[in-house]
Amino acid sequence: MNNKAIKNKVLVIGSHGMLGQELVSIFKNDSDYKVTAWDFDNIDITNEEMVKEKITKLAPDVILNAAAYNAVDACEKDKAEFAKAKMLNGKAPGYLAKVAKKLDATFVQYSTDYVFSGYPEISEPEGCGGSCGSCSLHENFTPQIGFDEDAIAEPVQKYGKTKLMGEDAVQKNGEKYYIIRLSKLFGKPAKSKTAKKSFFDVMLAAGKKNKEVKVVDEETSLFTYAPDLAKKTKEIIEAEKPFGIYHVANEGPCTWYEAVVELYKMAKLKTKVIPVDANEFPRPAARPYVSTLLNTKLNPMRSYKLALRDYLKNIK
Repeated sequence: MNNKAIKNKVLVIGSHGMLGQELVSIFKNDSDYKVTAWDFDNIDITNEEMVKEKITKLAPDVILNAAAYNAVDACEKDKAEFAKAKMLNGKAPGYLAKVAKKLDATFVQYSTDYVFSGYPEISEPEGCGGSCGSCSLHENFTPQIGFDEDAIAEPVQKYGKTKLMGEDAVQKNGEKYYIIRLSKLFGKPAKSKTAKKSFFDVMLAAGKKNKEVKVVDEETSLFTYAPDLAKKTKEIIEAEKPFGIYHVANEGPCTWYEAVVELYKMAKLKTKVIPVDANEFPRPAARPYVSTLLNTKLNPMRSYKLALRDYLKNIK
């Protein structure tokens, strides 16, 4: 069945963001799709009546919600910011899922590795009776350390709790939905003036300005390149994958420090990178110690190192 011939009206919400702009681009580059791009000045997704009225009138076949609150530390320390996060991350996805269900549209909600605690279970080889680590089954076995799509979500900070609220709202109110979890998004800077810079944007600027930088050598997870995520989103929809939760991130678990070493090497920066503990830079919100997303449902994405090469080419 060719999805594109039938489901061709796509609505991208959060179209000026780092991910949103890539979603608009990849669907607009395919003549089988008609794309409507909305940002905060076009719709307030925390207003349920507006959501219902405007989206029902547009009647899209696919709704992609790339709008989100992501000021992790502000959310943790400020009650008003936490309230904003609960509305945008927690309640708004439910409003969108509800109208998508009414229209029989496919709905995509983006979530985060921060819904997890940071302490994953370590997989054992099939047939092993326990965590022995020394039987014959372990000889050529490399354990996968991280969280798969069915792992229990236990956020350790308020931001993660609001994103989990959004997942729950979609599951409660939606029908034909994909919840796509990503981590450490990077890519071409967003068009929105209020958008947060990606980690690599910040570290490139620091590396060009300083002779040495200190970087946290903890918080192991995966990076996600926005153009790759947009492409994978389109693939999931067109392949008519079973509805549910998916993990989409580039391959190659690493710490912040390890990623910066790679970045500076590729960018040919001589800046010295000094690994430090997380307590060197105290932050209001706790971060998961390990939040690697294990993908068990899709073909693997390319290495973040390959994506990083494209990122550096495209920002010059």
